[in-house]
Amino acid sequence: MNRVPPTRSQLLPRRIVALGAAIGVLGGLGAYVPVTLLAPVAAATASVDAFEAPANPVPDLVWPALGASAVGAVGFDGILSSSGSADALPIASISKVITALVVLEAKPLGVGESGPPITFTAADVALHDEYQSVDGKVEPVQAGVVMTERQVLEVMLVSSANNYTQSLVNWAFGSNDGFVSAASDWLASNAFAATTLVEPTGISPRNVSSASDLIGIGKIAIADPVLAEIVATDSAEIPFVGRIDNTNDLLGIDGVDGIKTGTLDEAGACLLFAADYAVGSQLVTVVGVVLGGVDHDSLDAAISPLLVSVATGFREVTLAEQGEAFARYDTPWKQSADAVARDAASVVVWSDTPITAETVVDRVRAASAGDTVGSVTFTAGNRIIEIPLMLDDEISDPSPWWRLSHPAEFVAPVVFGRSVADPHEFPSVSS
Repeated sequence: MNRVPPTRSQLLPRRIVALGAAIGVLGGLGAYVPVTLLAPVAAATASVDAFEAPANPVPDLVWPALGASAVGAVGFDGILSSSGSADALPIASISKVITALVVLEAKPLGVGESGPPITFTAADVALHDEYQSVDGKVEPVQAGVVMTERQVLEVMLVSSANNYTQSLVNWAFGSNDGFVSAASDWLASNAFAATTLVEPTGISPRNVSSASDLIGIGKIAIADPVLAEIVATDSAEIPFVGRIDNTNDLLGIDGVDGIKTGTLDEAGACLLFAADYAVGSQLVTVVGVVLGGVDHDSLDAAISPLLVSVATGFREVTLAEQGEAFARYDTPWKQSADAVARDAASVVVWSDTPITAETVVDRVRAASAGDTVGSVTFTAGNRIIEIPLMLDDEISDPSPWWRLSHPAEFVAPVVFGRSVADPHEFPSVSS
């Protein structure tokens, strides 16, 4: 059977429909292609490397078998370790360290400054005789002699002269009562609740402190550059007095550079000390105290092995090498880059102090090598070290062909021929 060809009037509607369909397809392609080529791709997330802290051994400290001992270090909270009594015990002439701190708060001295002149009177001569009568340590004095505040501090701390200590506080506060009030305020403001001073020299057994408090007091003293310089002085020449020698025989031995001896029947032989040690590339200042020794020779002999054992408890830990990778980006279009440490970092830790790390990295669409993309934050005890992370290679836009063949990867997909913007910010990724 022969088919009857469609008439012109029948063909026209069909051609119109076909033409409309073709126009629709071309129109859709016309919208799809530019939107696909220009729409932002989904941001790449990074896989974060796990951080594993190195193990640090706990040191076996060699403690003196005495009344109370403790060690701490500048930059480390509280005490590192202690042995013996935690009670407040007589501290003898270690009291003079507190006295110096209280005086310097009222009459401050800068590095290299001598301070105001102090003129000694007959009352100061009477103090010399008073302390000498009870076998207290004294240095000669004469009415009319003039010394600077710095020189009087040196006689007080280096020679441990009781008469110069009392003369200094009388000059600074007017009386012993004025000093005791100022000392009480200073101790309270620094939260040294176990420490009490009833006079400035330490000749009274009612001047007491705990080993823990004394570590904190020692740290404050070492942080004061004037006091740190004085307590590290082996000897000095003082007008009228002459040469004075430091009562601390450990100065210069095992890194010791301070702080103060103390001797009293009720307290025994005591020493508040500081010592510097190189730990890797860093310097650590150890502050320690021992109370209740039989005498200073045996006390000094016991402190040396303690210091050696304390030094073994510090470690310098490398947290990051410059350029070390902490996260990795892998894009759907087969590009890769690492988030690497911009800087190297290390930290000195004591014993088995835990070290943790938190890595936070941004999602990235396109970035250049060297761009900051996050950070890694290390926590070691009370110290926090943050290192920026940067890309070690470029993450560039995908090729046009990849875009055209992966429409599902776009943040702004094509819907009915129009671009739909992504309203959301991209959060960071952390580990």
